[in-house]
Amino acid sequence: MSTFVLVHGSWHDGSAWQAVVDHLEAKGHLAFAPTIAGHGKSADKNVNHAQCTQSIVDYIVGKDLTDIVLLGHSFAGTIIAKVAEAIPDRIRRLIFLDAFVLNDGESLRDILPPHYQALFDSLARESDDHTMVMPFELWREALLNDADLELARSTYARLSPEPYQPWIDKLDLKQFYSLPIPKSYLYCTEDNVLPQGEQWGWHPRMSNRLGLFRLVQMPGSHEVMFSNPVGLAEKIIVAGRD
Repeated sequence: MSTFVLVHGSWHDGSAWQAVVDHLEAKGHLAFAPTIAGHGKSADKNVNHAQCTQSIVDYIVGKDLTDIVLLGHSFAGTIIAKVAEAIPDRIRRLIFLDAFVLNDGESLRDILPPHYQALFDSLARESDDHTMVMPFELWREALLNDADLELARSTYARLSPEPYQPWIDKLDLKQFYSLPIPKSYLYCTEDNVLPQGEQWGWHPRMSNRLGLFRLVQMPGSHEVMFSNPVGLAEKIIVAGRD
């Protein structure tokens, strides 16, 4: 059996994984879903990328978790890469779930299509605290496009504003690309957040940056932890096995 640590993406907190955690535990695995610093409805949003990373490192070390399968969704692909640099000896495998994979020296914003750069710059500029509120139309059509309207509305209500600073911090990833930790890329084929294809898409654009990796695919949207948590849990098991 495996120990999974599931790291959520932007606008979320650890509770996004609850149904997935329940299924992994029902299968006999251990599963943990920490909340990144600056995330969640009551959090202080004044955080940078290093603080976000450190919060996950502290969680893993504080619980003395070892031999873990560390999964990052979306934005958290940038988090687990830096966590892997900090505590490589505690990690058995990394799983990138439709996740950003940055080259050394890049920020998350750097690799977004221009229309997203303009949108998120505008949202952060218009806020009082340098955060972004997810537009419902984007959530409905691009992120949770495989669910009915009722589920889209109920899950949207669980979101909170996303700190923008971690998106614009440029990351030193030289150490990450020298680590021998095995990697998997879990790709949901109906994920329409990034324009699909080689120019902007999750796979193969993001996945191929990992070098040698295991590819696992499943039907589903970017927010498949809400639309099909059982199916996602099963694919996480496949992506995380030795």
